[in-house]
Amino acid sequence: MDAAPQIRLATPEDAAAVREIYAPFCESTAVTFEETAPTEAELAARIDSTLETYPWLVCELDDGVVGYAYAGSLRKRRAYEWVVELSVYVADDARRSGVGRALYESLFAILERQGFCDAYAVTTLPNPATVRFHEQLGFERVADFPAMGYTQDAWHDVAWWRRSIAEKAADPEPPTPLPVARDAPDWGGLVRTGVDRLESS
Repeated sequence: MDAAPQIRLATPEDAAAVREIYAPFCESTAVTFEETAPTEAELAARIDSTLETYPWLVCELDDGVVGYAYAGSLRKRRAYEWVVELSVYVADDARRSGVGRALYESLFAILERQGFCDAYAVTTLPNPATVRFHEQLGFERVADFPAMGYTQDAWHDVAWWRRSIAEKAADPEPPTPLPVARDAPDWGGLVRTGVDRLESS
């Protein structure tokens, strides 16, 4: 990588770049069970609705967005509001460069500040690179579901991973929505968490 990455909140205008990264995973891999790539308009709407509560981050170089990661609801009922599900995708020519790790580290910092306690990730198997990635970032493999989904002409196992973000209070306050969290004086530092670690490695 020739230029140091920048991490920032996504905007709906990033939908085209996000689609360029995501579409190949839909069309030719079992990484995501979404078999038809969403349109730019659909992705713009997803980004917009996510940012009402959760962070959606992009990693950008001089020549554009090379990766993105976001958090979302794990389940709809109120009892689950302190946990999130994460997703991260990196462009082919930026993989194994630390971009995915940088995005996740920034996500963790923001989510902790918002008051979330646990992050979950769901991975299709086999996928040794993704398994190694989550293990290196401190995720614990908590469940395996054999032959859970059929895509790309085959049945695939699914694994669930968990990483603690913060200690659980006996009587927790509801998590802070992202628009409110962005008013924190150290917001810029939270977003830069992953970049700082990437640049120091």
